[in-house]
Amino acid sequence: MLNTFSSVRQYLKFDLTRVVIDNIVFKLHYRWTFVILLVATLLITSRQYIGEHIQCLSDGVVSPVINTFCFFTPTFTVVRDQNQTAYKPGSEPPGIGAFDPETDKIKRHAYYQWVPFVLFFQALCFYIPHFLWKSWEGGRIKALVFGLRMVGLTRYLKNDSLRIGKLNIPSMAEAEERVKDIRRTMIDRMRLNQSWGAHLVFAEVLNLVNLLVQITWTNRFLGGQFLTLGPHALKNRWSNEMSVLDLVFPKVTKCKFHKFGDSGSIQVHDALCVMALNIMNEKIYTILWFWYAFLLVVTVLGLLWRIFTLCFYRNVTFTRWSLYWAKPGQLDEKEISAVIDKCNFSNWMFLFFLRTNLSEFLFKKVIYHLASEFPNPDHDNDINAYREAPPTPPKNRYPDISSLDTVDSPLLHLRHNATPSASGTAPPPGAQGPTTSDMAKLPV
Repeated sequence: MLNTFSSVRQYLKFDLTRVVIDNIVFKLHYRWTFVILLVATLLITSRQYIGEHIQCLSDGVVSPVINTFCFFTPTFTVVRDQNQTAYKPGSEPPGIGAFDPETDKIKRHAYYQWVPFVLFFQALCFYIPHFLWKSWEGGRIKALVFGLRMVGLTRYLKNDSLRIGKLNIPSMAEAEERVKDIRRTMIDRMRLNQSWGAHLVFAEVLNLVNLLVQITWTNRFLGGQFLTLGPHALKNRWSNEMSVLDLVFPKVTKCKFHKFGDSGSIQVHDALCVMALNIMNEKIYTILWFWYAFLLVVTVLGLLWRIFTLCFYRNVTFTRWSLYWAKPGQLDEKEISAVIDKCNFSNWMFLFFLRTNLSEFLFKKVIYHLASEFPNPDHDNDINAYREAPPTPPKNRYPDISSLDTVDSPLLHLRHNATPSASGTAPPPGAQGPTTSDMAKLPV
C-alpha cells in the first residue's frame, strides 16, 4: 500500500526551506485537492483493494469473455425496478428484474470506464492556477528570502554562517547585505512591474471558476445526481429507503451478450454483473461532494478577504494587523505608515509575502530601511516644528531676590545684616548678623 501511494508523498512533505508565495486557500486547491484526486485515481486503478472491477455470470459464455465484453460496453438497470415504492429492504438489488425490451425503460451505465481518467484530469485542472501564478511570480520572493529562515539566530553569528541539515543560517554581515538587496528590490518594484498583484487576484478568481466548472462537470458525468449526493447519502444512511448511492452507483447490473449458436442463429445471453468497482466509486464521490462543498465556502471567504485587502490596504491599522496575522511580531506604526504611503496593491502584497517568509528580527530591519527611503511627511513636520520652536527656559525653583526686596522679606534682613564684603565695606552702624529666627523664615 505504501508503494502505491509513494508517488504522492512528495506533495505532502513539510519543508522548512519552502518559500510561501500564496495563502492557505490557494494550497487547498493545488495541494490538498490535487493529492485527494490523485489518491482516488490510484485507488480506482489498483486491483489489490477491490479485486476484479467486474464479474459477470452467464450460462454458455466463459467468464473472461463476458467480463471483458460487459466492462467495455455499457451495462444497464431497469428503471421500473428502481421505484422507491416497489423497493423492499432485504430484497434483490434494485434494477435487475425481468424486463421487456419493447416496453421497459432502461438506464445505461458507462461512466465507470472513464472514472480514473476524469479524476486524473480534474487533478491537473486544480493545479493549473498554481502553475500560472508560479510562472507569473517568477521566483522573485524566493530569490530574496531563500536561506533566511531562523535568521533571528544571526545576532549570535558575527562573521560565520551556520548550517543545520538543509537549513542555512546566515551571519550578521550576510543578513545585512540581504536586507539591502530586499530594500533595493522593493524600491525598484515601486517603479516597475505593477501587475504582480493583479496576477495573484486573477489566479485566486481562477481557483473559484475552476471549482465551479469541476462541480458542474462531475454532476453531468454522474447523470445529474452529484449536486444532491451528499445530503441524500446522509439521509438514506439511517433510513430504510432505497439509497441514492445504489441508484447512482449500482452494485449489480445487467448486460446482454450476443453469440452465434451451433446452427448459426444469434443467441442473446442475459448476464448478471457484480460491479465491485462501484463500491469504491460511491465512497470517492461522496467524499468529493463534502470536500468540494467545504472548498467552495473557503474559496468564497478567501475572495472576500482579497476584496477587503484591495479596499483597505492603505490603512495603517489594517496593515499592521494583516502583517501580524501573516507572522506574529510587533512593528513600528510610524515606519509602516511611511512605507505603505508609497505602496500600491502589488507592492503591499509583495510586502505581505516578505513578512510571511521573514522573521520579525529581519523584517523590522527591512521596514526601517524602507521607511528611511520613504519618510512620513507628518512625522517630519512634527520634527521640524520641534526644531524651529524657541526653547522654553526651565522653571527656577527659587524666587528672584529683587522681587523680595520689601520690608517684610526675610532675605532683605539677611542682605542688610550680612558681614563685610571682600571690598572691605563695613555694615551700617548698629547692624547685626542674621539671627536664627531670620534663617527660619527663609523659603525652602
